[in-house]
Amino acid sequence: MGGNTIFEWQGKNFGPEVRSSDWYWALGIIAVAGIVAGILFSNIILSLVIAAAAVTLALQAMKRPRIHRFAVTDLGLTIDDNLYSYDSMLHFSILEYIDPATPPALSIKTNHLLAPHLLIPITGPDPDDVYEYISQHLEEGNHHQSVMDRFIEIVGL
Repeated sequence: MGGNTIFEWQGKNFGPEVRSSDWYWALGIIAVAGIVAGILFSNIILSLVIAAAAVTLALQAMKRPRIHRFAVTDLGLTIDDNLYSYDSMLHFSILEYIDPATPPALSIKTNHLLAPHLLIPITGPDPDDVYEYISQHLEEGNHHQSVMDRFIEIVGL
């Protein structure tokens, strides 16, 4: 499906795996405060939206990270069964973290509406080899954390 495989590995999504009960208590307190504020301002729809968002966030937080299959091929990058061709990619970067427990990551900006930024932990092949191969197909770009990336990190999703 994805052409000739150059590199292949498996890895989990980034993010915390276990949240303490304090995290859920904080979510509940903030949600209740938002619901009460919505009721006090006679905005029942806002209260319902806050309640639905809090339940959805709690359910999402309870999910365990999946193990994904990543492959760099001559046609592009595959994540599980999804192919992201080099033509749909804007630029890439290899990110290295100060924390030695966090593996380097392949950061790719795409023109996909639902996946504009792919952040893939590199747990198998040498990151330098991945960099060398992808740089033959794609420009390197300067990748900074977006507001949404930072929000997701703070919330802990």
